[in-house]
Amino acid sequence: MFGPNATAARRLPDLGGNDLDEIQAGLQRLAAEHGRLQELLNAVLAISGHLELEEVLHTIVEAARELVRAQYAAVGVLDDQGQFTELITSGFGVDQFAERVGELPHGTGLLGDLVRDPRPLRVEDLPSHPRAAGFPAGHPVMTTLLGVPIRVRDTVYGNLYLADKADGPFTDRDEEMVSALASAAGVSIENARLYARLRAATEDFQRRLLPQMPQLREWELQARYQPSSQAPSVGGDWYDVIHLPDRVPCLMVGDVMGHDLRAATVMSQISNMLRVIAFDQREPPSRILQRLDRALHELHGGPMATVIVVRLEGDGAGRRLRWASAGHLPPLLAVPGEPARYLEADVGPPLGVDPDVVRPDHEHRLPVGATVLLHTDGLIEDRAHTLDEGMRGAARIATGHADRPLPQLCDALLARCRQGGEHDLFEDDVALLAARLKP
Repeated sequence: MFGPNATAARRLPDLGGNDLDEIQAGLQRLAAEHGRLQELLNAVLAISGHLELEEVLHTIVEAARELVRAQYAAVGVLDDQGQFTELITSGFGVDQFAERVGELPHGTGLLGDLVRDPRPLRVEDLPSHPRAAGFPAGHPVMTTLLGVPIRVRDTVYGNLYLADKADGPFTDRDEEMVSALASAAGVSIENARLYARLRAATEDFQRRLLPQMPQLREWELQARYQPSSQAPSVGGDWYDVIHLPDRVPCLMVGDVMGHDLRAATVMSQISNMLRVIAFDQREPPSRILQRLDRALHELHGGPMATVIVVRLEGDGAGRRLRWASAGHLPPLLAVPGEPARYLEADVGPPLGVDPDVVRPDHEHRLPVGATVLLHTDGLIEDRAHTLDEGMRGAARIATGHADRPLPQLCDALLARCRQGGEHDLFEDDVALLAARLKP
């Protein structure tokens, strides 16, 4: 060949059909490997996206089964003696494993080998393996097995089992991928356990700040407090009930802005100051709130908070509700045979806005059997509902439970703000205080 392209032509390799096939096969292997690594990353992200331990364990099982295309998957949680205490399964269909076999696996045979020697285990022909033992009666027949330990720090937390891969025996690469997933699972399990301990300590601290309910001759009392499930943070929701010097019961509910230790500290300060101010003199709720607002402004710089103060008064004509609010939701009144409703009135600005503002007082007569409900906005407000929608929903529940025992009414109201199905999740702190006039 002659001409300007002759040299270039002589340098081009002679690529035959076999060479092109090898290049194409190599590119396909690279693409497949990239795809598997992406699947592993997605599985790790899915596991690390949860903080509740049960959710973490269920996600581990599902993610591992999908990662290696296995029909069955399970995580066996071990105690200090190497015995199974819990088994989370996937792939068994509606007839789940625990319901079919009625007992946990035994730490014998192959399952015991992995417990005693926590290293990855692969079996290509499970039925013919001499140590294929330890499976409970009723366990489905399986042909291939891959097991890897899950370590939390230096302790074996449990084992991850996978069985019956869709396209043949488990490979070295499957073992590497599942082992990597198990390592990430150990970190997520540790995070979930730390989260649970922190949340338990936080809830205990919060509940210790709440008062014991007094016994009232003419009123039945119930209270509920539920911390937010979003994070183990200390909130500023609270309730209180005291007897005033004139023997009138006084109900108080408040919500300090924020979800941190400062909010809890301010909440404790406000509730204690409010007790003293309310008890000090016989005066209407509006005056109590004004004195509280001024004291907070002078002593603490005017923290933002909503508070409602309610006097349960009695006279010759019956019982009445006298109340004032600093930016807080009005009382919800439930009377058997009548639609429950929020008492519409001017609630005034929250504490911390203007220490000199005068908030109005309101009165409402109460028939026998009436229930007065005070609560924070966490009971009715969430991402799925506006405040007005939440108030209407709470009123419907109160209407349907107005003649039920007071604990049932409170539990029904608390149940409406749960989000997340089988796990009771609360988007915000909830404080609920209920008082029912006895017959």
